[in-house]
Amino acid sequence: MSKKDHKRSRLPNKTVAVMTALVLGAGGVAFVAANASAGNSRQDSAKTEQAGAATIACPDVGDKLRDVPDEAKPEVDKNLAQLDAQVADSYKQLSAGQWNKDTSLSELQQKRSGTIAKIDDAISQVAQPPSGLDELSACEMKATDVKPGDTGGGGQDDAVAVEGQQDGQNQAVQNQAVQDQSKKQGKGPSKADFVDITKVRPNVWKPRARAGGSTGSFTSKCGVNADKHLNPDNVIVAPGVSNGAHHMHDYVGNKTTDAFSTNNSLAAAGTTCSNGDQSAYYWPVLRVQNAGQGPDVNAPGGGQDANVGTILQPKTATIRFDGSAVSRVTAMPRFLRIITGDAKAFTNGTANANASWSCTGFENRQLKDKYPICPQGSDVVRTFTFQSCWDGKNIDSANHRTHVAFADRNGACGKGFKAIPQLVERITYSVPQGARIAVDSFPEQLHKPVTDHGDFVDAMSDRLMRQAVNCVNSGRRC
Repeated sequence: MSKKDHKRSRLPNKTVAVMTALVLGAGGVAFVAANASAGNSRQDSAKTEQAGAATIACPDVGDKLRDVPDEAKPEVDKNLAQLDAQVADSYKQLSAGQWNKDTSLSELQQKRSGTIAKIDDAISQVAQPPSGLDELSACEMKATDVKPGDTGGGGQDDAVAVEGQQDGQNQAVQNQAVQDQSKKQGKGPSKADFVDITKVRPNVWKPRARAGGSTGSFTSKCGVNADKHLNPDNVIVAPGVSNGAHHMHDYVGNKTTDAFSTNNSLAAAGTTCSNGDQSAYYWPVLRVQNAGQGPDVNAPGGGQDANVGTILQPKTATIRFDGSAVSRVTAMPRFLRIITGDAKAFTNGTANANASWSCTGFENRQLKDKYPICPQGSDVVRTFTFQSCWDGKNIDSANHRTHVAFADRNGACGKGFKAIPQLVERITYSVPQGARIAVDSFPEQLHKPVTDHGDFVDAMSDRLMRQAVNCVNSGRRC
């Protein structure tokens, strides 16, 4: 297809400074935005400092894309990852006190504008580019409830011993270094991000199974990542880009998954799953911030991206596929990609957020935007419930979302979508009492619990997928 002519308007290259004051009340959290100008920048800066540490909020360009031709996809993916890196680098400057309130936002906008133009140009080589991309270059400052040195809840600030950590003076030095770094960065999470699970009301609702529904399930036993398959890549969102996630991922299933994986490499790889399931299942690691430091303290995805503390290995990790309350399910296509939740939900808003935090013995109480404080003897639980409706055509989409969807409240898929086995991942952790836990995140997302998310690439053989579908549709548990 020949290049199509198009006009691309440009926004004036000026600082868009929006300071956001945080209001905390009994009803929850509200953000009140006020335009900042040169005349009141000192006053706004003081307000931001009082409200808490600031972060940087930028429009999510990738989420706005709906149709990217295959020929343009490598260039688009590379530049989307570059946009993430630009925001992460700017946040690092902000947290290190190297931010210039008069010029830094403008400089970030200039970088984003140039990168967005490359995305626009890549698409325009083969198709009509989407309109309005250039309007997404401006970012804003966002105040948070994270105070400098406020690195979370859990009940105490002193060191917490975890398995494999050295006791004594070296441990104390490590913990002091972590606390000093936290105070410098003010990186979160905040004390307000934690809640006692025993004080949360039951809130889980499931659609009623109807005649014609599929009530079986299929489980892949894939272990708890005992081999420590960890990297800060994301082959779905940033293929071919090292540290595309800017946070560390835990992997089970496919043994080779990284940024450079292809369908062919996944199909040729070994797996940790006992039934031969070669699918890639991954999620951000969970850390204890006040229990020393992991080996990635100076590495990308770790300390370089404000993810500090000891990585917790899951106690259990259950990979299960469930049926539809209202219909039979159809087979997933091999190499279908699904993301559930939003790694940028703190700045993007909660439209795509799908975090679920709880504690064993209290799983009828699920938290979307809080970490649970569990009673003694109870484990922290993360549950990822994936989209169970597929458009019947595509294994992925430009924004990695529109080819799949959630069923409605009654369990039915929308028009144009068909039910597929619903992936449900349940991961538990034995967390020491008083520990400050934090999920890995993009630096500017401040480890907020609402940013939790899961990623899945289906690499089951056709035979194994048929077995899974038969189990689900026949009402068996396999």
